Amino acid sequence: MKDVRTHVGEVMALFREYGELSRTDVIDLSGLSRSTVNQRLTSLHEFGLIREIGGAESTGGRPSSRFSLNRGRAVLLTADIGATGFVAAICDLGGTPLAHRRRTIDVWDGPEPVLSAVDACFTELLASPEAEGLPVWGVGIGVPGPVEFAAGRVVNPPIMTGWDGFDIAGWFSHHGAAVVVENDANSRAVAEARPRRHDNLISLKVGTGIGSGLVFNGQIIRGSEGAAGDIGHTRAAVADSADPLPCRCGNVGCVEAYAGGWAIIRDLALLGVHAADVGEVVALVRQGNLDAVRLVRQAGRVLGDAVADLVSILNPESIIVSGRLSDSDEVLLSGVRERVYQRSQPLATRNLTISVSQLGEFAGVMGLALITGDRIFGSERIEELFPETADRPA
Repeated sequence: MKDVRTHVGEVMALFREYGELSRTDVIDLSGLSRSTVNQRLTSLHEFGLIREIGGAESTGGRPSSRFSLNRGRAVLLTADIGATGFVAAICDLGGTPLAHRRRTIDVWDGPEPVLSAVDACFTELLASPEAEGLPVWGVGIGVPGPVEFAAGRVVNPPIMTGWDGFDIAGWFSHHGAAVVVENDANSRAVAEARPRRHDNLISLKVGTGIGSGLVFNGQIIRGSEGAAGDIGHTRAAVADSADPLPCRCGNVGCVEAYAGGWAIIRDLALLGVHAADVGEVVALVRQGNLDAVRLVRQAGRVLGDAVADLVSILNPESIIVSGRLSDSDEVLLSGVRERVYQRSQPLATRNLTISVSQLGEFAGVMGLALITGDRIFGSERIEELFPETADRPA
């Protein structure tokens, strides 16, 4: 027999997925007995994790009560760190950002100055009206490198000098809450996949650098060392036709050396066109600058080449592109589509959609909130929230 906290975790997971449910819905979806469901709903309601919202349609007897996730019971602190900046947010338990801050940083400065800036933003956010003195139940940090998920540490990151093995989770332990550290592309993949119930998805993050997150069968694919999906530092197909270009990771011929935002800025400079950052590259594209349009479209082709084999092997239902360079819209996507449809198996592309994220800069923090919620409300952790449930009969 499953212990009580497992049953509570299962019921809580249903409300996180569906939002509103009646008692009958919970029984049907969970397979638990009516008495067990009633006990679990009582526990969740007493602790304020769900709230009653009125009756459901009657099936002949008394109308069934309906409940929904109490998203405002507590807050989650999240920060999506990129190579040159981060977005920090305070989110509700459903993953919706309530308030946020943006900061420019340089990830090569090392973990202490960057994480100090993140924590300073957290302090500001907790003092904001949106926080309303609510307890912090979790902290989610996204970083642009491979992550040892269980330990909350970056492992041999290609571009994050000084971060290898740094205890990021320990840095935020003073919040007295669960801390989750995740690869930034993985968190974006979860934000794209879960609300729309897309079980098989590739998320491409294209900004200063390049990353990808994989969600298949509803689960993040991290790999044994946390390096799954790091296409930015795989070899670009175009590198085989000429002298390979050096990458900032120290290797040569990487996808990022041809398609990353920093590489496009480099190539524009060689043509006498100045762009200080990826935002200015996008502005040039929107203004119709021919060099910028050509280079961004070519970057799309390099990305398409890099992801085409993944499409044939994994057969995703969608590829969703986010990051600042994705604001180039069809200029970038046309190159991705060209190569993917050209090089992938026809069956794998028959119903494939390739589109720009609609979540904008909030994709990372929303995904981090969902992943942090998974940690908090998992059967191994939920007892810490209200241990009295362990004393009740199943």
